[in-house]
Amino acid sequence: MNTSTPEPNGKKFSPVFLISSIIVFAIVLIGVFIPTQFGDFTNEIKIWITDNLGWYYLILTTVIVFFCIFLIFSPIGKLKLGRPNDKPEFNTISWFAMLFSAGMGIGLVFYGAAEPLSHFAAPPTADPMTKQAYAESLRSTFFHWGFHAWAVYGVVALALAYSQFRKGEPGLLSKTLRPILGDRVDGPIGMFIDVLAVFATVIGVAVSLGMGALQIAGGLNYLFGIPNNIVTQGVIIVVVTILFIMSAWSGLSKGIQYLSNLNIGLGSLLMFAALFIGPTVLIMNMFTSSTGSLLDGFLFSSFDTAAQNPQKAEWMSGWTLYYWGWWMSWSPFVGVFIARVSKGRSIREFISGVMLVPVIVSFLWFSVFGVLGIETAKKHKEILDMSVETQLFGVFSHLPMGMVLSMVALLLIASFFITSADSATFVLGMQTTNGSLNPSQFVKVTWGIAQSLIAFVLLLSGNGNGEEGLNALQSAAIISALPFSIVVILMMISFYKDANRERKFLGLTLTPNKHRLKEYVAQSQQDYEEELISKRKAMREQEQ
Repeated sequence: MNTSTPEPNGKKFSPVFLISSIIVFAIVLIGVFIPTQFGDFTNEIKIWITDNLGWYYLILTTVIVFFCIFLIFSPIGKLKLGRPNDKPEFNTISWFAMLFSAGMGIGLVFYGAAEPLSHFAAPPTADPMTKQAYAESLRSTFFHWGFHAWAVYGVVALALAYSQFRKGEPGLLSKTLRPILGDRVDGPIGMFIDVLAVFATVIGVAVSLGMGALQIAGGLNYLFGIPNNIVTQGVIIVVVTILFIMSAWSGLSKGIQYLSNLNIGLGSLLMFAALFIGPTVLIMNMFTSSTGSLLDGFLFSSFDTAAQNPQKAEWMSGWTLYYWGWWMSWSPFVGVFIARVSKGRSIREFISGVMLVPVIVSFLWFSVFGVLGIETAKKHKEILDMSVETQLFGVFSHLPMGMVLSMVALLLIASFFITSADSATFVLGMQTTNGSLNPSQFVKVTWGIAQSLIAFVLLLSGNGNGEEGLNALQSAAIISALPFSIVVILMMISFYKDANRERKFLGLTLTPNKHRLKEYVAQSQQDYEEELISKRKAMREQEQ
């Protein structure tokens, strides 16, 4: 008996592909021919958003966190992302590896030492380079890379996985809104939502790729004296683009899974080497105390807009609000990818895994490289004056086996670069071929080139300068997140409405109606087969 969801034709373009590709390449042309004006314009929009809508970003992301916590303890958590007999496609280790590689990737290496060092030298409230600044540096970093980020990813992925694997919808963001918009998701409204998701994905991934190019160029400059300019960054983007397109050609189960496992291996090697070479006991102490400090002030930090503190408000616009925008703009990409690899898991298992394991690993990562970076900078002050993309290599240069650690870091950045871009080509291909799980190679190559071009244009608007390039990347993340945040709100409402209705139907409570649940499992295969016959008939009529 074949009970798989009908597979859309991956070789058939949707209008979403044509519209979104035209928009993306128009932005590329604007960025190439008037890069300075393009950079200034996006920066002005970013400033307006952070000055006027910072409160909105803070409230929304915090509501998403508590929505995820509610789902873990709610009877809704017992529902499976798939049919009752579906089993997970990937084992738990590979699943966590792919979650982590897609969800954080390059940012972990880029900011591993640089963010704690920056907060230590210029903390939001404490005096610079004091014990209070030390504590604030790790607490702030944990806050930025912790529960809020993964909650945003989680709700988007959850709505997609539930809609696709339990309800038999195509894997499109627009289709998750059927419970509240009805058949309007099949028309212009749905198309608009999918174009918006594609645009946010391209920008979000381009930010990550731009950071990767910046740090690889910075590392090559620091280690080997290769000029760190727009030409070098462009060459890096071209080389890595070729590599990730080759990986994308091999398919999800091979290329991305192998790369994700490689990332975990290299990342673990780098982190544990730094842990044991550095001040191990201090690192573990700061990991423990900083986690406690974050949890202690979590509510205040989540809602603090620094309304009466201009210094902290300025700091937040460059850090907290940038991150909240980046996570939001990354959420369609990461959400689609996480949903794709999470079929067969219960909602409770899914949310718990997404919210806890990557968060704990991130806290440990930043404890290792943050403490190591600060302790090294105390003895070698010049590290604090280095550019963000070269600080990690500056720290390694003062450690035993520093060159080996730097080479592993460069290899890890490149691997994360390829994995993120590889995953994104699949996601973009899927979103622009009516939800196909096997988009054509032409579509994937097109999007691979497009996201690399956007990354290059953003760096070009920064004139190849690391700091200005990073500012351009930050502006793009914050801007693209704003319109998509409305879609995220609708996705939460839609998912809850549909899932809660099914919970009531199954009689799921803290003590569920076992007889009703058994009846449902027995009947589901027959119902699903009838549903498939209906969908196949509709698809044939549409193709004709």
